[in-house]
Amino acid sequence: MVAAASCVVLAGGLTGLLTAGGGEHGGERVATAPAPSLAVAPEPSSPAATPPSRAPSPRTTAPAPSRAAPASRIPAAGPSALPGAPTAPAGPDGDGKSAGSGTGAGTGAGAGAGRLFRFPDSQVADWVDDHPADPRADAIEDGIARRPAAVWFADHSPGTITARVAAVTSAAARADAVPVLVAYDVPGRDCGGASQGGAPDLAAYDDWITRFARGLGDGENIVILEPDAIAQSGCLPAAGRAARFASLERAARVLKAAGPRTRVYFDAGHSGWLEPDRAAALLRQAGAARAGDGIFTNVSNFHRTADETAYARAVLDALGGPPGLGAVVDTSRNGNGAPPGGAWCDPAGRALGTPPTLRTGQARIDAYLWVKLPGESDGCTAAPGTFSPEAAYALVRG
Repeated sequence: MVAAASCVVLAGGLTGLLTAGGGEHGGERVATAPAPSLAVAPEPSSPAATPPSRAPSPRTTAPAPSRAAPASRIPAAGPSALPGAPTAPAGPDGDGKSAGSGTGAGTGAGAGAGRLFRFPDSQVADWVDDHPADPRADAIEDGIARRPAAVWFADHSPGTITARVAAVTSAAARADAVPVLVAYDVPGRDCGGASQGGAPDLAAYDDWITRFARGLGDGENIVILEPDAIAQSGCLPAAGRAARFASLERAARVLKAAGPRTRVYFDAGHSGWLEPDRAAALLRQAGAARAGDGIFTNVSNFHRTADETAYARAVLDALGGPPGLGAVVDTSRNGNGAPPGGAWCDPAGRALGTPPTLRTGQARIDAYLWVKLPGESDGCTAAPGTFSPEAAYALVRG
């Protein structure tokens, strides 16, 4: 990817309960079958650190059906499951939940539940389980492994995608939580860069996203639709860009038709990449205001939360559309802000950002999410999507 873009690195795909995938983002874990000890992390009542900047990275993927889920030392998250983590304030029903709309002040606009889903299978959780005596394990567990994070679907596997998505969404529904799903299979992904891959053509992509949508179910879901597909579309000829944008609009409509409580967010790059008017113009061409619920920013990047929320609001203002449109920001690694010179590939000196939450306290900001998985490589210190305890511990320590 270009330096201005987000560097998305993948490590796997969802298949039964464990991993599958390909591409830079492909190394993440996706689950298809619910694990016996599903966990939901409580959400903080207010933003903690600064938001990250935009560079895609490996995501969680589901374990493969043949792999047994390990007995985890990480318990199901309850009010005290995250030491030192603030809990979400009680909602209208006094249950820590809120029903809001994108116009509200960060009350979790489209995601009524007050907590995000933590898929129990991930590289960081496996590392913690496998290294209980490592002096860094407790810090990595508390700082990263117990936090809810996105589940990436980055391999073109139309035959299994429905079951893999359903494994995550059904587990989240049973846990009364909101999963974050990343659809990352658009043709020409990453302009042929480190995260290249995706469906062979747009017809195949349309089929894949239709199958993806069948796994959503009736519960609340957040879908991050194709990181970089809009902001990095300049590498495509005009006709190719128009065709991609039309496919993204179709995708959003299909997702929302299949999942009536699913919210779909479109790619807006990040505050260090596009000017708000330019981002809005591209989003308008891609049907974001017509077919989606808002925008996402800073995926796999490091820009501070305050910069991203200001940028997101400026993009939404320029975009227009229904008043309920909101934004979600990837805050996984933005605690220290973006490094000098726009470095995006495993830069040193970064820190964890605002913990994931649906209650941001910020107008038009629906959620702070950990879309990029902290501790998984962008591809410079290790193979893309590879979990590094050294990197994870450095992020925790800041």
